[in-house]
Amino acid sequence: MTIRLAVPVPMAPDRATFRAGRSPLPPRLRDDAALGVLDATEWFGETSGGIRTYLMEKARYVAARPDLRHTIVVPGQQDAIEDQSGVRFVRLEGPPIPRHRPYRFMLATRSVSRIVRHERPDIIEVGSPFVVPWIVSHATRDLGIPMVCYHHTDVAGVLSRNFPTAGGVRRRVAGAAWQYLRWLERRCAMTIVATAGGARDLQAHGISRVAHVPLGVDLGTFSPSRRAYGAEVRARLGLPDAPLALFAGRFAREKELHVILDAWAQVEAACGARLVLVGAGPDEARLRAHAYADRVYFLPFMHDRAALADLLAAADVYVAPGPAETFGLSAVEAMACGTPVLSAGRGAVAEHVARSGAGRTYDAGSAASATLAAVSLFDDDLAHLGARAHAFAASEHEWRTVFDRLFTVYRQILASQP
Repeated sequence: MTIRLAVPVPMAPDRATFRAGRSPLPPRLRDDAALGVLDATEWFGETSGGIRTYLMEKARYVAARPDLRHTIVVPGQQDAIEDQSGVRFVRLEGPPIPRHRPYRFMLATRSVSRIVRHERPDIIEVGSPFVVPWIVSHATRDLGIPMVCYHHTDVAGVLSRNFPTAGGVRRRVAGAAWQYLRWLERRCAMTIVATAGGARDLQAHGISRVAHVPLGVDLGTFSPSRRAYGAEVRARLGLPDAPLALFAGRFAREKELHVILDAWAQVEAACGARLVLVGAGPDEARLRAHAYADRVYFLPFMHDRAALADLLAAADVYVAPGPAETFGLSAVEAMACGTPVLSAGRGAVAEHVARSGAGRTYDAGSAASATLAAVSLFDDDLAHLGARAHAFAASEHEWRTVFDRLFTVYRQILASQP
């Protein structure tokens, strides 16, 4: 059975009067389900990427299994609730997070507590590291519901990157971030991470209860079969008939897209490759002001997953410049489409490239290194590398296998609870 959930834009019967903290809540879904999970995160917006996709795919997995139930709690412009195919979506009104559009704060402590007590999940997964874990801890303080944290964010890397290395400032900031994560771990039954390298990194910094559960790919949507009409896709979007490199995701500082723009004039001069950036985010104005921006094709965020898959398959190379990625879902989706990857040499995508042999890496932050790696990649047999990329994604990152593994972890945690 195939379950297709719409993009969650929850609504209450009366949007003007629904308040999660005091309005009547609908009865629990699937009250006799053997296992109920509640997901809570601030990293969920209308134009966000990997975490949003993960939660939507998880909802589809649960919807197809009547013995499971699922509640997703995320911030929004206003309180709202909707049930779809056995999954409940709840939005709680929260203000925008400065400089992190489209994300919002989740500050509704009373509402979260009320929802948790009403839904009574068996386990709660937290997908953002700062405010939400403490609100959930408060909500579950006398309920005995275990909390797991999915390590979607390289907290130490993201927080420290804006500080100077001189005087050891960056090192001290990173050390404080790791101290915070160790403090957070004491409140979690398990920390889940999407790559083997990420698991080793957590353990090396004193976080001992770690489970490696990768993210996945919808292999029916992200397929190399779409490459057959790549020329039509390019023509429809006004893209050139030339070697094409593409990034799709959030335009944010930690993605280090400026490194690619710094490099690309020389890449284009050497092999004629053009650059496409797809998405939105707080760094968009700075990217559009770059000296090379007039040669870049900027496309808006794509809500339609099939249209995104068409574009990923129409590209010759996918670019993943962010060294702080904890998985890099869009890169693996590109690999599933048969598109090789150019990646910064640190972070999760570098691990995917090394394991698959389907691309090149460069020294993170170095435009000169990125130039050399990009030219080398475009000079290689891209079709052969694309076949390697697809084989890697198909063998290790099918969503059903991922969630079978995740729910096994949940059951193991619950079985170990006193």
